[in-house]
Amino acid sequence: MDEQAAGSPQDAHSVPMCYRHPDRETGIRCTRCERPICPECMVDASVGFQCPECVRTGSGTGHAPSASMPRTLAGGTIASDPRLLTKILIGINLAVFIAVKVHESLLGDLVLLGAWPPAPITPTQGVAGGEWYRMVTSVFTHQEIWHIAFNMLSLWWLGGPLEAALGRVRYFALYLVSGLAGSALAYLLTAPNTATLGASGAIFGLFGATAVLMRRLNYDMRPIIALLAINLIFTFSPGFNISWQAHIGGLVAGVVIGYAMVHAPRERRALIQYGSCALVLAVVVLVTVLRTAQLS
Repeated sequence: MDEQAAGSPQDAHSVPMCYRHPDRETGIRCTRCERPICPECMVDASVGFQCPECVRTGSGTGHAPSASMPRTLAGGTIASDPRLLTKILIGINLAVFIAVKVHESLLGDLVLLGAWPPAPITPTQGVAGGEWYRMVTSVFTHQEIWHIAFNMLSLWWLGGPLEAALGRVRYFALYLVSGLAGSALAYLLTAPNTATLGASGAIFGLFGATAVLMRRLNYDMRPIIALLAINLIFTFSPGFNISWQAHIGGLVAGVVIGYAMVHAPRERRALIQYGSCALVLAVVVLVTVLRTAQLS
């Protein structure tokens, strides 16, 4: 598709495409040059959004090009590789999967386990036995090839646009806290001797944040809603042995954090964004402490 010059008229029936990424539809335009820009190229401005070129050149502002660094929709720094952290997360998951296949005994040390042995014996294994690290390691652990394949495809599809829109630090906070929220709800509601594993809690957090982001940008939400509905149907279908608790915990955390990330006012943006992460994390800690006290 030919690049459209700034200010040229759009066909009344066509959908604007980002001038830097011609394969991406968008309804947002740079407030300076009026060229269409996708979420990856959007730089938050005092009024609307600007493209990286206008921010870099300082056109129309009278300020030096270095006066303000380009920022993402959520206020993060625009990176040269907007999928770098997503690639690293996928790499960590694959590395753990390979390690588990090579040393199968490692699996028992990484999965989320509430307590073992069961009451009335004081647990010596599991989160209730002091192995709190399982809340994190279980988020990066998979046993079946279909499980990791589905989760990593979802991570690649959802993670890239979110990483570009939020910035790496905010995106990582969303991913990790959503995964921990899924672990916490699974720890609270499943039997103490039930082993839970997988990145699904974090993935559902990305689902929730993606829905919030698409709503914020006035995109067509039907594709993400349909995909989320299909996943929820599988989640609650009998016979699939899926931890619905982890999925719902991650989804709720993703919606809460995602809303704070993309709707926080600019003057208090960092406080609200990281405050929401801290609030959800505090709930995770509280739930974990209460459940541990119940099982100990």
